[in-house]
Amino acid sequence: MTEAPAHDEAHGGGLGSRLNWLRAAVLGANDGVVSTAGLVVGVAGATQSRSALLTAGLAGLLAGSMSMAAGEYVSVSTQRDSEKAALAQERRELRERPEAELAELAELLTARGLTADVAREAAEQLTARDALRAHARVELGIDPDELTNPWHAAGASFLAFTAGALLPLLAIVLPPAAHRLWITVVSVLAALAFTGWSSARLGAAPPTPAILRNAAGGALAMGVTYAAGSLLGAAGV
Repeated sequence: MTEAPAHDEAHGGGLGSRLNWLRAAVLGANDGVVSTAGLVVGVAGATQSRSALLTAGLAGLLAGSMSMAAGEYVSVSTQRDSEKAALAQERRELRERPEAELAELAELLTARGLTADVAREAAEQLTARDALRAHARVELGIDPDELTNPWHAAGASFLAFTAGALLPLLAIVLPPAAHRLWITVVSVLAALAFTGWSSARLGAAPPTPAILRNAAGGALAMGVTYAAGSLLGAAGV
């Protein structure tokens, strides 16, 4: 008798949420790498002063991380307010017209492939167990127990951006002046290749195009800012 193969596939409503958080973390780190690398490489085109590079890099890191955190907080707060408003409306409708809501839930289940009789029975059982949760998940696509948290989102964005920004900042200020530029470029391109690969893996997409797009975008950003910095430095600005 052969043993049944283990079933390791993850299930549950939290999987999509975890993947979204991972994607947000990867993208936040990627933004930190690209924006800070562009800034410090641009300054390096104009000056070899370590203090100037450190000042510019730290300013970019703090401004970028705070901007990311504030933007994420505002965005997720708006989403959470919308979710809470939708749940309040659903709660009111369940109280004022329970039969109509039961019929609506059965119709939604029928639209998902159940027969009318099975959908009606499932709707009745779900309603008896927890009517609001049933409607929130089936009709609204919301889990009442896992509403988005703006503080978590802001903190995650802040940390992800900071982690990404630290790489080009350290790469530009720690090595000797003669080597700092190429070390920074190589380090940044390697980091962008990794974040491109990670985002592709999370989205179950081919990694090579994502890696090439990410690295090309970072190289272009550094090339443009370095050229601008070199022109300004040559002009004595």
